[in-house]
Amino acid sequence: MTIVAKPIKMARFFKHRIENKGTVPGSLIFIGQQKMDKPRLTVIDYNQDNLIEFEPKDVSECFRYKHTDSITWINLYGIHDTDMVQQIGENFEIHPLLLEDVLYTGQRPKMEEFDAQIFIVLKMLKYDDKEKVIISEQISIIIGENYIITFQEQPGDVFGPVRERIRKMKGRIRNHGCDYLAYALMDTIVDNYIYAIERIGEQIEDLEEQIIEKASQSTLQEIYTFKKEISFFLKVTRPVIEIMNKLKKVETNLISKKTKPFIKDLDDLVMHSVDTLSTYREVLSDYLNIYHTSVSNRMNEVMKVLTIFAAIFIPLTFLAGIYGTNFDFLPELHFKYSYFIMWGVMIIVAAIMLLYFKRKKWL
Repeated sequence: MTIVAKPIKMARFFKHRIENKGTVPGSLIFIGQQKMDKPRLTVIDYNQDNLIEFEPKDVSECFRYKHTDSITWINLYGIHDTDMVQQIGENFEIHPLLLEDVLYTGQRPKMEEFDAQIFIVLKMLKYDDKEKVIISEQISIIIGENYIITFQEQPGDVFGPVRERIRKMKGRIRNHGCDYLAYALMDTIVDNYIYAIERIGEQIEDLEEQIIEKASQSTLQEIYTFKKEISFFLKVTRPVIEIMNKLKKVETNLISKKTKPFIKDLDDLVMHSVDTLSTYREVLSDYLNIYHTSVSNRMNEVMKVLTIFAAIFIPLTFLAGIYGTNFDFLPELHFKYSYFIMWGVMIIVAAIMLLYFKRKKWL
């Protein structure tokens, strides 16, 4: 089998799959951006009484945990190493099509059920306050009878609290099976969605005052930036609702009845996240309308002032034109106070027009 792995620049909404064009389905070809030099494995094996945590030097050290009575969490950082992904897949009997999905970092969040495994793809999201951009990383989760295997693009995930609960025997996690561990991982990912939504929401709401009082071209750029990020956010969170619905209804020994109420609660959080994102998208559309209305109103104010000046100067120009004509017998042409009389008439005309505009409420 030909295995290719190389870093390439990817679009956010759709990643091109030209690398595996024409290949046999299930071919292991990494499609994404390589984010670390060397892959890294971590293993956490535990039950109610014991805990083993280490980093294997060789992938084969993980294989003995396939048929143990304890719960094992195997995590691979660096899915660009297709050889290591293939070895894990062959030993744990993971279908080649699932491994193909693991290696495609543009995969849509989804869940697939097999006889002895459940496969889940999600996106871990972080919001960069400074750059105002959402950073995405794909996480693939394979749930077996007594093990969970996760595939990540790079270190620096959001699972620190889950690891601490396992180490310190906090909560239910040490007393439940792999399904509860999978729920805990997904719950942490969704919690991070909510945190990111809160951060981006605060910045979106701060735009309202800016739009009303001092809307500028930079304000318009911010609105478009937020709209793009919200669209991307919705793209990777909406499919999670479908995943939760499948997990609630799936009939398999890998998901116990005790865990399904937690999954239902997680489904509510996902729904809340999507609803909030949809609301913010509508708010941004309203902001865009307010911005254009504000710009139009300011332009109208400018045009109104210019029109008033033009209206005032039209009769004054007429008077000045009459006074400046070159006729010898123009009345009061040689009168001593003609110049001052003309100025007085012009001022009176301008004042009368201003009063008229004010009475009409045009000013």
